[in-house]
Amino acid sequence: MNMIGQPLDRTDGLLKVTGEARYAAEFPAARLAHAVLVTSTFASGSIASIDTARAQSLPGVLLVMTYQNAMRLPNGGRPALAPPAGRHLTLLQDNQVHYSNEPVAVVVAETLEQATDAARQLRITWQGAPATLDFTLARGSAHAPDRPQGRQTDTQRGDIEAGLASGTTPIDAVYTTPIEHHNPMEPHATLAIWDGPRLTLYDSTQGVSGAKNAVSKTFGIPADDVHVISPFIGGGFGCKGSSWSHVALCAMAAKQTGRPVRLALERPQMFGPVGARPRTEQHFAIAARADGTLTGMRHDTFASTSMIEDWTETCAMVTRMLYAVPNQATTHRLVPLNVGTPTFTRAPGEATGSFAQESAMDELAWALKMDPIALRLKNYAQVDPQDGKPWSSKSLRECYRVGAEKFGWSRRTATPRSMRSGNTLIGLGMATATYPANRSPAAAIARILPDGTAMVASGTQDIGTGTYTVMTQVAADALGFSPDNIRFALGDSTLPPAPGSGGSQSVASVAPAVRDAATQVRNRLVAMALADPDSPVHGATFEEVTVANGWVVSVKDASRRDPAGAILARAGGQPIEAQSSVKPGDERQHYSLHSFGSVFAQVHVDADLGTIRVARVVAVYGVGRILNEKTARSQMMGGIVWGIGAALEEETQLDTRYGRFVNANLAEYHVPVNADIGTLDITLLDEADPHINSIGSKGIGEIGITGVAAAIANAVYHATGVRVRDLPITLDKIMAGSTSA
Repeated sequence: MNMIGQPLDRTDGLLKVTGEARYAAEFPAARLAHAVLVTSTFASGSIASIDTARAQSLPGVLLVMTYQNAMRLPNGGRPALAPPAGRHLTLLQDNQVHYSNEPVAVVVAETLEQATDAARQLRITWQGAPATLDFTLARGSAHAPDRPQGRQTDTQRGDIEAGLASGTTPIDAVYTTPIEHHNPMEPHATLAIWDGPRLTLYDSTQGVSGAKNAVSKTFGIPADDVHVISPFIGGGFGCKGSSWSHVALCAMAAKQTGRPVRLALERPQMFGPVGARPRTEQHFAIAARADGTLTGMRHDTFASTSMIEDWTETCAMVTRMLYAVPNQATTHRLVPLNVGTPTFTRAPGEATGSFAQESAMDELAWALKMDPIALRLKNYAQVDPQDGKPWSSKSLRECYRVGAEKFGWSRRTATPRSMRSGNTLIGLGMATATYPANRSPAAAIARILPDGTAMVASGTQDIGTGTYTVMTQVAADALGFSPDNIRFALGDSTLPPAPGSGGSQSVASVAPAVRDAATQVRNRLVAMALADPDSPVHGATFEEVTVANGWVVSVKDASRRDPAGAILARAGGQPIEAQSSVKPGDERQHYSLHSFGSVFAQVHVDADLGTIRVARVVAVYGVGRILNEKTARSQMMGGIVWGIGAALEEETQLDTRYGRFVNANLAEYHVPVNADIGTLDITLLDEADPHINSIGSKGIGEIGITGVAAAIANAVYHATGVRVRDLPITLDKIMAGSTSA
């Protein structure tokens, strides 16, 4: 049937457009109570006292939970899991305050309105302590993390000082990126229901299995007593990849009230207790010979973290592998601040790191008077320069070629401010995109039902990316069934386990398990038909039949065909099933696994006002075998839009006097809207990675944002002659740069 790769409409689309798709805060429960989270207004110190009398006396109030009366948890509420699987949570076990907007109380009432009103009646007295909030001042106390995400903190190859000294054209610059918050349309939300010792959580999470494990560890109860359900998620982008404080607090409130409790964060509460992309300051030094050959590259990253947990934005990971430079050094250092713990944010490290690296490469190209594509091709890495391993697949040369041709790169003039239309300055810029090809163990089950349809399931998630649809396509090809006759189930921790939907690993991990389980049950069906004397295909061999549209069919004589429902009916009318668990092999020992792409941006800048519009982005990607052309293109479009936001708009403003984020809402935290986006031209190359898995598919959720901010920054420089190294690129920076120039 060859459904893989086809632009199949989303199988869950009808549920979403008709409002039938239920999200975490929409599930009903008998005797449901509503919780409201109360957060701190101080960035450091402790709670001196909490007067709850007024709140508790109000109609409908069931519980005011504070550190004074919250249930005690094992190990002070700290799960026996290393971050980020087990975050350092705030579960009202003491009166300490580590950042502004940290949870300090939960109010539960019969209605949301009653809980909201009661929460406002709490009278909290704070004992303030000096807070560390100024990144620049705190940088002197930075420390090295311990193998962030299991990777080396620092690296060095060759002689970095000699390499930098031997280049004729050195570039030495500092690039900064701000704190950015995820802001999915659906805020974090949890519904907790206890049934004796068993806990059911309807949670907006990117990992039902991870949430199950984290919560069971937090409460000290068996994992089998925790059931997490998350069929639909209204965006996550990394912030829903961890089980944060509100999840356990909701479960605690349900336990103490003896009622099902729902807790949904208010939009301002999305700023602090559920992660963010940290601030980074990246010192980048690069040198090359006159012909463009790189001789040395140094990338030193400082990133903010919290006072309660180390989390590292791994900016230099992309630098280590992208270009063939013999002398290189990279470092990561953390700057603790009194803010909430950062977390994964779409392409963590690669999105921020590629801005610094690809901006520096562009600056080097200008200094050398060399075409930026030519500079990249001059230093094209035939193997991974960090470990010498060959790539599992790499189509980057073709990405450059196709992208340049589609974009019209050849019309670019070589002088800043030389392209314009009337009072509009036109700039063309480009950058390289890349992201690791990740994979984790996953399991799936496939079942053929007596009515001739199939059910396939895995404990993965659909965070809006199309997992329901692409897994249905994989199953359809393996089973030989029409997608219309397959129901794919996910988002339930009782299903066969799968990794969290992060790190662009869902497709690479889950699809092989789905394919294997579906193939096994298909073979069982065929074997039953071949062995059944009453089957039209009885006596044929496996090689002489196929399965098409749910029928076992003779290859030689299509009139000899047997429907799946009839085969099962003659065998007793029971479903048949198969399970599969797959895991990565030793491919990482032999190959370096990455995806690659090229991004070209055209910007229009008002010569008088400095306002910037991204008129066009052309992007070309080699990301393995595409499972669905339509959903893949949507993924890339979303990533590019995120990149435009990072380049021009997104910035969380921290008031360093009080530790409060002053634009903690969607009115003032700017993200791109339709009017901000010009033409997006996306090409997905025909590429299958023979080493990543049995299907040849890689994850694509994050590569789309990488390189975009740099391509836009490079285009802005071409348009204006102003190099902005401090994201976001706003008109005041353009005007200031023009004045100083």
